Amino acid sequence: MLGVFFCVVRRDLKLAMRRRSDVFLTLTFFIVVASLFPLGVGPESSLLRTMAPGILWISALLASMLALGRLFAADHADGTLEQMILSSEPLVVIVLGKVCAHWLISGLPLVCLAPLLGLQFDLSANANFVLFLTLFLGTPTLSLIGAVGAALTLGTRGGGVLISLLVLPLYIPILIFGAGAVVAENSGLGSASHLLLLCGIFCAACALAPWAIAASLRIAME
Repeated sequence: MLGVFFCVVRRDLKLAMRRRSDVFLTLTFFIVVASLFPLGVGPESSLLRTMAPGILWISALLASMLALGRLFAADHADGTLEQMILSSEPLVVIVLGKVCAHWLISGLPLVCLAPLLGLQFDLSANANFVLFLTLFLGTPTLSLIGAVGAALTLGTRGGGVLISLLVLPLYIPILIFGAGAVVAENSGLGSASHLLLLCGIFCAACALAPWAIAASLRIAME
């Protein structure tokens, strides 16, 4: 099963490299949205430090949602997804590989870039490190939950809007704990409790989301 998993990841990464514009669109959106706030709010350092966790997390959340519609759409259009469902390999492993590739393409670049954007908000080194940790734990969870919404709306008209309506309420706890960890670190309260909650949500999503995605894909293809 590990061979199947890595095969799916490698395949999706190769396909993504042929569509580099999609990858750069997500990064560009994240950079532009996060950079516009300091220009609009002003140069006051204390205000920027207060707003930074929410702004960076919301920007990352919205940027990660841009790629959700393309997660299964191309495979559905050319019939590859149907062959995956009919294959003898476990569909749960296949979809987990696709979600992992999606995160490597659209989530990991945001995680690496966020601390650099945090500098323009005058975040301290500790707060920047916590921001990196929260995004490293939170963005895979966003991909797993978003994949469930993408599978449920596969082939429907206006699927992008439906995905947003389905997954945004489920994203709220991740946003609260992720931004709250950076706020707590900034105020000197410590971020350990928020990080543990993010770990718990991530573990729950890893255990439950692949089965929900596989079931949703089977329903969508019937």
